[in-house]
Amino acid sequence: MSRTDAAGSSAATSEMNIVTAVNETLGQEMRRDERVRLLGYDVGPIGGVYRATEGLHEEFGPERVIDTPLSENGILGTAVGMAMRGERVVVEIQFMGFFYPAFGQFMYTLTKMYERSGGGLEVPLTIRLPYSGGIKASEYHSESTETYLVHTPGVRVVCPSTPHETKGALAASIRDPDPVIVMEPKSQYREAREPVPEGEYTLSIDDARVVREGNDLTLLTWGAMVPRAGTAAERANADVEIVDLRTLSPLDVETILESVRKTGRCVILHEARRTLGLGAELSALVNEYALDRLHAPVKRATGYDVHMPGHTIEEQYLPDAERAQYAIEAVMNYEF
Repeated sequence: MSRTDAAGSSAATSEMNIVTAVNETLGQEMRRDERVRLLGYDVGPIGGVYRATEGLHEEFGPERVIDTPLSENGILGTAVGMAMRGERVVVEIQFMGFFYPAFGQFMYTLTKMYERSGGGLEVPLTIRLPYSGGIKASEYHSESTETYLVHTPGVRVVCPSTPHETKGALAASIRDPDPVIVMEPKSQYREAREPVPEGEYTLSIDDARVVREGNDLTLLTWGAMVPRAGTAAERANADVEIVDLRTLSPLDVETILESVRKTGRCVILHEARRTLGLGAELSALVNEYALDRLHAPVKRATGYDVHMPGHTIEEQYLPDAERAQYAIEAVMNYEF
């Protein structure tokens, strides 16, 4: 069960938000390994739409920080080819909703190349994929459709929730020999700051993280919902254990079930639409392997089964601490 499993971190820390942590990690990994290249629309002199690559074009030049045409399909196809020949490519897709034009390359080449080549070709490629609402943008800029990704074999899906988590998980993803998608909760890019080691370090991208220990109920969540889960846990009249999944595929089944078996109750909080959201799989997992320990049915607090609404009613769509607290209290008060 992972808690603070940083490896190789230095004693010195700096206050960082998530965007700063991303920028620091990319720079350190590029200095550490000359094979690391950045690829994406506007990642060069502009520094990316969120300024996550700011300053890197000036330091490493246009052959390692490569501005591309506005073609996600072309970006990903090019990156796969570069990775197959030994480069370690980090792709930035500006918004999760813009990833869909690249789905052919994702399905046909990125996720299947290792299997198709009988293990002869590795694809060490990392896709940085900003997701989530909360920034009052239009629907294609605010998608949370991780289900499409976790349903696909051959790719690891990571979703860090804090600056410290982001730096360690992104570094581990770049060093991984297999394809990794790093979902970055853009609504949290500049929200929270915390001390982050200045030196290089990695976090396990195999393990979930117990954010808060408790004995009455397990709250499973990830990414942008972790802070809201924390607020709900503080307000609820229950001793809530919060498990941040950190990696959505493959799931850390052991940590999830260990927690649920201990508490006997489970609530799942996620931003994605309810139907076929990852919460449905988590609920099935708990029911299949921990039903005999449950004191109440599993309950989900999620987004609604509609398109992401316009920014004027965005907050009514997004799950918040109040909705999570309601789910916690409903499970705590349930009687068979």
